[in-house]
Amino acid sequence: MKRCLVILVLATAQLCAVELPTTTRSFLEKHCTDCHDAETKKGGLDLTALAFQPDDARNFASWVKVLDRVSAGEMPPKKKARPAAAELEEFKGAIQPALLAAEQKRTAAEGRATQRRLNGYEYENALRDLFSAPWLQVKGQFPDDGEAFRFNKLGDALDVSHVHMARYMSAADYAMREALSVQWNQPPTTTRRYYARDQRTLTTLNNKLQKDLSKPPGDRSTFLVLGTKAQTEIQKGQPLTVGDEDPATRDEEAVGWIASNYVTGFRYRWDGFRAPVAGRYRIRFSGNTVWVAPGNKSKRSDEEKDKTREPITVGRTQEPITVYTRNGLMNRRVGGFDLTPEPAVHDLGEVWLLANETLVPDPSRFFRSRPPGWKNPLMTDDGGPAVAFRWMEVEGPLYDPSTTAGYHLLFGDLPLVKVEGAAPGVGIPVVDSSTPRPKSGEPAEPLGEVTVDVVSKDPKKDAERLMRAFLERAYRRPVSENDVQRFLALIENRRAAGLSFAESMLAGYTAVLASPGFVFLDEKPGRLDDHALATRLALFLWNSTPDEALRARAARGELHRPEVLRAETERMLADVKSRRFEEAFLDYWIDLRKMEDSTPSTTLYNDYYLDDSLAEAALLETQLYFTEMVKRDLPARCVVDSDFTFLNERLATHYGIPGVKGIAMRRVTLSPDSPRGGLMTQASVLKVTANGTTTSPVLRGKWILERILGYEIPPPPPVAAVEPDIRGAVTIRQQLEKHRDNESCAACHSKMDPPGFALESFDVMGAWRDQYRGVSKDKPAAKGIGKNGHTFEFHYGLPVDSAGELPDGRPFKDIRDFKRLAREDDVPVAGGARADGAQPLRNAL
Repeated sequence: MKRCLVILVLATAQLCAVELPTTTRSFLEKHCTDCHDAETKKGGLDLTALAFQPDDARNFASWVKVLDRVSAGEMPPKKKARPAAAELEEFKGAIQPALLAAEQKRTAAEGRATQRRLNGYEYENALRDLFSAPWLQVKGQFPDDGEAFRFNKLGDALDVSHVHMARYMSAADYAMREALSVQWNQPPTTTRRYYARDQRTLTTLNNKLQKDLSKPPGDRSTFLVLGTKAQTEIQKGQPLTVGDEDPATRDEEAVGWIASNYVTGFRYRWDGFRAPVAGRYRIRFSGNTVWVAPGNKSKRSDEEKDKTREPITVGRTQEPITVYTRNGLMNRRVGGFDLTPEPAVHDLGEVWLLANETLVPDPSRFFRSRPPGWKNPLMTDDGGPAVAFRWMEVEGPLYDPSTTAGYHLLFGDLPLVKVEGAAPGVGIPVVDSSTPRPKSGEPAEPLGEVTVDVVSKDPKKDAERLMRAFLERAYRRPVSENDVQRFLALIENRRAAGLSFAESMLAGYTAVLASPGFVFLDEKPGRLDDHALATRLALFLWNSTPDEALRARAARGELHRPEVLRAETERMLADVKSRRFEEAFLDYWIDLRKMEDSTPSTTLYNDYYLDDSLAEAALLETQLYFTEMVKRDLPARCVVDSDFTFLNERLATHYGIPGVKGIAMRRVTLSPDSPRGGLMTQASVLKVTANGTTTSPVLRGKWILERILGYEIPPPPPVAAVEPDIRGAVTIRQQLEKHRDNESCAACHSKMDPPGFALESFDVMGAWRDQYRGVSKDKPAAKGIGKNGHTFEFHYGLPVDSAGELPDGRPFKDIRDFKRLAREDDVPVAGGARADGAQPLRNAL
């Protein structure tokens, strides 16, 4: 041990032996050490104690940061004397060659990246593509991936624990049992209508059906509609439908309601349908909107009431309907359409469903009542909107060659049979139609299970044939004989222990899918070979493993040729799987995965609380906008500003943009004076940079500096944090003044606060505001009713001031002005400076 310590000390001494030129030390003493010495140590940096050890990775990173800040003109700070151009070039010339040489040496010996595993997104997609099972959902089983430089793609952050290994095995086992279930359960493709009046959850469950419509329907009740009128003549105990004896009348029978579903509960669902097997289905809904009379308590005169005695009349509105799944691992949005006053059939097209999932059409504009004392915000003295659904039609399951591809990968053409009695086998999930429907309060119908096995006349020979084929598909490099024999030995061991052929094979396959050859990237130092390049490309553009075409290119040694690499990149970007890249990239760059981390305050923002349609549209806006940038190869300035965005009616209303109708997202041209356009002013970004109660110029400003301008902000010093004043008596600008007065805080706040202040005109959900909201018993609340059915508790307080000044003195009065400054920087540059002589925005901040 002592000898080892001596060697370590000597090695460390060798690293410390590199000396900087005297002129370089003089440069630092003259321009840097006033702020970065042992006593002051701003930003945690003491240059007087920082040796020059470029062979040490941590020391290398510190000197790269120093060089970058000095080269960009960010250091010395603007208030200090600037170094002469010759002096600056001499400093850079003394450091750059040594840093470059150290980096090249390290790259040649270790490669450019730390060996890493697949992250959760990549592992899930790899299983989906391997087994041709796009419905698989396993990402949620894994611990959260670590982050380096805000992404989950670097080996330094992607650790592996025993928990990961256990979850890899359970996820792989689940995926393969799903593939067996699809092979076992292949009901014929049928087209069937599920009528609304036959759905227990829409009529009889919890005494939901309201037959007396002399008063408005309850928010958690349903009512009968025939055509566009109320059907109140059906008494207790009588059938709710004429059935098949009168098809014309049957087609007009509907069930109506006036409230929206809770995504977590879903009261208004089609419980008569459960997907018999995971796969593709084509879905259609029939229905229309209606208008519900306000009831006898209305303030209207008796004469006005007589004009609309009918409790239900023809609809007056077009209502957006969002369709969700229920009973699966999570409730998912699968489509939407606009329900009109005229009865119509609405085709969702093809959707993927898990076995046992059902569907829920949700009128997303309607309120979601929260007890106690709620009111319907859409109910007026003249009545209110409601929806009436007649039936849901399901065509499926829809089959193609990919349906059973997962099973054929595992077991080829070997037959799958049911195991009787206590014989060993594999339990697979099935939808048991004999399982009773849930009672009140039960969340979902349970799945049944069937035990199956695969019949092999020559288990040893079949095991080798199947395992070799599986490894060729699962591994992203040529398979060695040692790999094959290792997994075959495991299979034989399991068979000898008494497991069935199917169980033994699944044990071997599970080991493959948890092995380094599948979980880790196989890269050697130096130039990537074609197999490693194919893996890198697929993980980048598809968040998955290479397909057969990319593998074939790699096997032929063609992929490193520039024209081939470009052609494959174009092909992959044109593939639907490129959406995985766009969504995963935005999840981390923009933090879209954190959209649900905060909930709008029930007191300050109950007009947003429970508004899933707004949050969903905000998410889609950013995804579609980024897709447009990639597909059309738009310039980088579109990140900051543009003359278009993607909206539907809900989001356009939120933004105050007229003329957009319906639930469908579409590209919308913005007016020249619109504050929208670009990513910074999209609702998704403004939501993830707020906490649901208040906004912070610091958080938003830091987000712009780091995510848009690429400027790293160091951790804050140990000072008291700013506590938001929800009373509305003091603005956040006033509270931040004390931080700007603190010298240790001012350096960063002078950079973060200006762009953050520019965004102060947007509230926690990205709506424009001229005043802050506050809650106080001493001030009257604003008039209105929120999405949760409760009256507003907030009042409008102090005015918003979104003006500011960049550290270089350039002022802006609002976000439009701030964007203008950013747009002005989009000019040709030469020698690191703007052609017009002004500072680029990044340097100004």
